[in-house]
Amino acid sequence: MKIKGRVLKYGDNINTDIISPPQYMELSIEEASKYSMTNIDPEFPNKVQKGDIMVGGSNFGSGSSRETSPLTLKHLGIVVVISKFFARIFYRNCINIGLIPIECEEVDKINDNDILEIEVESGTINNLTTGDSYKCSAIPSHLLEIIEDGGLVSNLKKQLAKNNGDNVQKIKYI
Repeated sequence: MKIKGRVLKYGDNINTDIISPPQYMELSIEEASKYSMTNIDPEFPNKVQKGDIMVGGSNFGSGSSRETSPLTLKHLGIVVVISKFFARIFYRNCINIGLIPIECEEVDKINDNDILEIEVESGTINNLTTGDSYKCSAIPSHLLEIIEDGGLVSNLKKQLAKNNGDNVQKIKYI
């Protein structure tokens, strides 16, 4: 899988309260996404375009375990989040909702508005703006399958349909 997109770059310690402010948790994801990242970038919801790539520094997604943070990013159009390292629960929440998390030690070399091409299986980021390439974490095939299916729930429904045929229609929630 190759992904190409424009970078929106942020620093270290972007936590879940920054990504998805808690005072908007009761709103729908569509409404809550209007406030995503606004504590540090008031224009963030307006400048995100479908297919953008979010780049952070170290410790991206620390804080609470709520899925609203990756959900708001995905709803706004972010397809990949790159960081030096993620809080583990945020990383897994990204997989579970179909957002690609990639760890890369060289995020400091990536700039806001750079155009990146990411080869997810091989773990390579090509910076089309600078001509540089960076080694990053590859997504294992079993996790990539979950992402490609649109997240864990969709993947489980697909697996159940494959194994149980029509019985999957009886399942409303997993």
